[in-house]
Amino acid sequence: MTKNLKVLVSSKDFPPAALKVLQEHFTVLQTHYMNYGEEGKTLTKEDLLKLIPGCSALVWISNLPITKELLDKAGPQLKVVATVSAGYNHCNVDELKARGIKLSNTPNVLSSAVAEIAVGLLLGAARRFNENLAQVASGEWEIGFDKVLGQDIRGSTVGIVGLGGIGQAVVKRLAGFEVSKFIYSGHREKPEGKALGAEFVTQDELLTQSDFIVLAVPLTNETKHMINKDNLAKMKNNAIIVNVGRGDLVDQDALYDALKNKQIYAAGLDVTTPEPLPKDHKLLTLPNLFVLPHIGSATVRTRTEMGVLAANNVINALTGKALITPVQL
Repeated sequence: MTKNLKVLVSSKDFPPAALKVLQEHFTVLQTHYMNYGEEGKTLTKEDLLKLIPGCSALVWISNLPITKELLDKAGPQLKVVATVSAGYNHCNVDELKARGIKLSNTPNVLSSAVAEIAVGLLLGAARRFNENLAQVASGEWEIGFDKVLGQDIRGSTVGIVGLGGIGQAVVKRLAGFEVSKFIYSGHREKPEGKALGAEFVTQDELLTQSDFIVLAVPLTNETKHMINKDNLAKMKNNAIIVNVGRGDLVDQDALYDALKNKQIYAAGLDVTTPEPLPKDHKLLTLPNLFVLPHIGSATVRTRTEMGVLAANNVINALTGKALITPVQL
């Protein structure tokens, strides 16, 4: 019997279909609050600290960090943390490893949705959506054959930093745009790259050759601020950066300077540091920056599939089976 095992769901907005999967097997506890923003840092935090003692699994829906205090309150019977995200930089990996707690994430099921947003950001930055939307809002259109001209994807070189599930999905979606060349960088050459017609290159080669650079890697000590002043200086002056990974892949101060000084052409971000980005942040003063509020996986189908995958990881962990999508600690 597993009904005597307790599972804690960290936010009130867990998909109902996924919640039902958990409830069929376990006693499910769920906070009545959102685990985001100030509510997550205050009301939700206190509620989770009250609910977690005795729980065998934690389903984490949030970009807030999992604290040592919360893990201490859980007790030694906590066996698994299932984060409802592909990234896991917020999961206190070292602490989970030290305690022997398993960690799962939800990669792959969100690749298509995130890739669609990457393509949208690429188009928005290349075709100067910010400036053109401002014209519509003001009612003052710049009329002329040479006004507010953007850049073509057709004939360009697109560089993918991290040819994982999201990176591969981006290449597939851009294939119909008559891209001249796809290149990618990473730890090693991948057979999927050859199948997609993408060439494996060094990071420096990617930075210097690409017209469009798509960041689709997780945030680690190695990748933090991989886009910095030095690497921005290597890029073409027509280069466009798209980030659908994590905000801290980019040194935002360096990016601001590069965009303001027209050292590169534009950028499109679905992720920033912090989130939400304050409305008076200096990045938002730039006309050549197109920003979305971290909506990469925000479709009904994708968020439901993420929740169900997290639920099934918990089931496997608490019934002696292998995790479906384990994070290697």
